Amino acid sequence: MRGTVLYGPRDVRFEERPEPEIIEPTDAIIRTAATCVCGSDLWPYRGDDPVTEPRPMGHEYCGVVEEVGGAVRNIKPGQFVVGSFFSSDNTCPICQAGYQSRCVRGELAAPTGAQAPFIRVTLADGTLVATPDLPEDDLVPSLLAASDVLGTGWFAADAADVKPGSTAAIVGDGAVGLCAVIAARQMGAERIIMMSRHEARATLAREFGATDIVGERGDEGVARVKELTGGLGAHSVVEAVGTQESMMQAIRSTRPGGHVGFVGVTHGVEIPGQELFFSEVHLLGGPAPVRRFLPELIDLIWNRKIDPGKVFDLRLPLEQVAEGYKAMDERRAIKALLMP
Repeated sequence: MRGTVLYGPRDVRFEERPEPEIIEPTDAIIRTAATCVCGSDLWPYRGDDPVTEPRPMGHEYCGVVEEVGGAVRNIKPGQFVVGSFFSSDNTCPICQAGYQSRCVRGELAAPTGAQAPFIRVTLADGTLVATPDLPEDDLVPSLLAASDVLGTGWFAADAADVKPGSTAAIVGDGAVGLCAVIAARQMGAERIIMMSRHEARATLAREFGATDIVGERGDEGVARVKELTGGLGAHSVVEAVGTQESMMQAIRSTRPGGHVGFVGVTHGVEIPGQELFFSEVHLLGGPAPVRRFLPELIDLIWNRKIDPGKVFDLRLPLEQVAEGYKAMDERRAIKALLMP
């Protein structure tokens, strides 16, 4: 088969790779129905994360189970499944506390790279969740979104303690930030402020439930959020970028006693200790425990209550994966869907 490999900055190749096989008895082989390029893939693509050797790419996936190892009990060949980007046994004390992304046995769920027609998923019983039946084709993009960007946006809103009647603000108008709008609306936020200066993204944010769009950034963005909230700041703020500016904008946009849920992969972020001390805001974030939310998210998608698949504004055959990276890097696309 052919799969995606990153050789260095902006050097993405779709080339011959070994077809994945069962290695551990807890593995499963999945025939991908769809995969995609993630915003976090752009860090190594741009050279911000060093690539010292060819790296199989991709960690978002859904598809049909082809084969399972001898120890797999709950996942069966022929099922359509969605899984997280981190594997988990879903039984250890950390998993049971709801943090499957930090499972004591966890690792990357698709070590062979998910931007390929077939993938090997580790710890299949704890990592994968089956849909009620084979989905209709139009549901596949939304189910794919659940494997990362929807699950991550949902965790961000949950970590930000979004509650009915509250005000939520989202810093970052990529796919995760847009999915955080969906989550905040489902969690009952009365006001949802999306910080965006891109018309297409702002339009989609409004469709998902945003009530206000703030185009300013940095201190000006903070001032605008406070203006909209009677000078107090938002109850809940999602940080979905991972830069110094976005993190400080999120913290400073939060009212005392409020919550920041940060899920942008942090690069060069340093929080001034004294400012954090006197801000009196709660901080919770990191790699999202997507597996915690998958049953609920699949149910919402299956019953057509949410449509996160709309974040995919570029659809390409898998062999054109390099164009998907390029389009997202140049911000010509929010998120590139890849069809094997």
